[in-house]
Amino acid sequence: NAVDYSGYPDCRPAFVAAFEALANLATKSGVEGNHLRIHAPLMAMSKARIAQEGARLGVDFSLTVSCYQADAHGLACGRCEACRLRAAGFHAAGMEDPTHYVVAHGSFDGVVAQTRPRID
Repeated sequence: NAVDYSGYPDCRPAFVAAFEALANLATKSGVEGNHLRIHAPLMAMSKARIAQEGARLGVDFSLTVSCYQADAHGLACGRCEACRLRAAGFHAAGMEDPTHYVVAHGSFDGVVAQTRPRID
């Protein structure tokens, strides 16, 4: 999205363009002239806008995890940049983030972390 490009090279327009070029060079379809297009509609949206659009489309956000460091049970860490950006996006959209975080502390960047017991 519009914020992730800062720390995640694969979220940049140049990466998507290069990947599209690769797909057209490395696939039978692309080589035969059937040009492949990669669409990344979320790339230009803020996290808040993505949450709003997902809600409009009926996305069950409780089934999604943004964390790159989720535990063995799929629980988000609540501390990494991806978790913080997600929580801030839901907060900015005025929506509750249904993600369950491992952290059992109060809040980060003004966004309250939600917790649930670990499943062992």
